[in-house]
Order: sequence, then structure tokens, then C-alpha cells
Amino acid sequence: MSILELPIGRLDGTAATLGEITGGRPALVVNVASKCGLTPQYSKLEELHERYAPRGFTVVGVPCNQFGGQEPGSAEEIAEFCSSTYGVTFPMTEKVDVNGAGRHPLFEELTLVPVAGGDPGDVTWNFEKFVIKADGTPMARFGPGTEPDDPAVMEAIEYVLQV
Repeated sequence: MSILELPIGRLDGTAATLGEITGGRPALVVNVASKCGLTPQYSKLEELHERYAPRGFTVVGVPCNQFGGQEPGSAEEIAEFCSSTYGVTFPMTEKVDVNGAGRHPLFEELTLVPVAGGDPGDVTWNFEKFVIKADGTPMARFGPGTEPDDPAVMEAIEYVLQV
């Protein structure tokens, strides 16, 4: 089964699959949090989304509260914060666990991908980034400290737009 077929709810609570959320486009899937030192990355994620959406690409935010309790809000609070503070227009999923016994199946698959210059394994913190092809194949993974506009991230996005 492709990761695109995995059920994951939208932030508004409606049922979906990852494929429905991405619209079958290549994507940058990012575990996000509203109260993290890396939260300002939302601005660059939105810039990426706006820049590449016309070429058939999307960013997908996946809220997670597993790292320091930095995403404690309800779905409504998360949506309001992202929209009003960072102007987020890219799709967001329901809040999920990315590690541990309750890890969402999407992250069961994504954590098999090695981090750039490293190994596969658990998500290390908020704002870890996964580039996936339109068919759902994970192509690249970047740690939380890698900015969304880092040249390596941009190169991975350009690659998935051409395959």
C-alpha cells in the first residue's frame, strides 16, 4: 500500500487519506508545532507552498505535541494560530504522534527514510521534513534545523517535480 492511501484526518476533523490531502501532487510533509523555537519556519514553508503550488507541489503540515508539549492546542486553535500568525494556506492534518507506540502509520513509513547525512529512525524534533513524490514514494528527509529554503531541500523539491 502507498502512503497516499493511509487515512489521516484533516485539521478540520474531516476524514481523508494523505493522497486526498496532497491532491496526488509531490509534497513536503512536515511535523509542526505552534510553540517551538522553530515555529518561525512556518513563514518559509508558506513561501515554498506559494512558490511551488503553481507547478503542482504542496506543503503538508502535520501537528504533533510529542516534543516538549509544544503543540497543545485544539484543531481550531492550531488553525487560527497558523492562519493569523503566518498566513498558512497549505493543508494541515489532524494532530498525530510521530514516534512511539501510538506513532501514526504515515510516520511508520517516513521514519524508514534516512535523514540527510544520517540514518533512518525516530523523528528527532518539530519541523522534520520529508519530501515525497506524487506516487507517495519518500525521496528525502531533512532534520528540524534544516530551513525549508535550504538548497538541499529546494533541490529535492525540484527533483520530485520532474519525475
